[in-house]
Amino acid sequence: VQLQASGGGLVQAGGSLRLSCAASGIIFSSAIMAWYRQAPGKQRELVARISNGGTTNYADFVEGRFAISRDNAKKMVYLQMNSLKPEDTALYSCNSRNFQGSSWGQGTQVTVSS
Repeated sequence: VQLQASGGGLVQAGGSLRLSCAASGIIFSSAIMAWYRQAPGKQRELVARISNGGTTNYADFVEGRFAISRDNAKKMVYLQMNSLKPEDTALYSCNSRNFQGSSWGQGTQVTVSS
């Protein structure tokens, strides 16, 4: 299984970014997909999760600002992030989980300036 995240960058507070994660070597339609983030000196934390049926869950800190989605035909998962805050600065990684196991991508850096 390979997961390739992209779309990170430097953005001003209040701005938006759309992260993408391309999956390969996986039966994507069966996988629960998630975005996690890890800021320097902090533990990795769940940002959002989407089930194989499309049910979504978000961390409390998202507060309606982010939206996770998936395209099973393209084996892609997305994270639309709006109203970004400096505290959203972190390395964002995608994760897949199904009967094949759990896999991680290399992450994409998001930096939000104040």
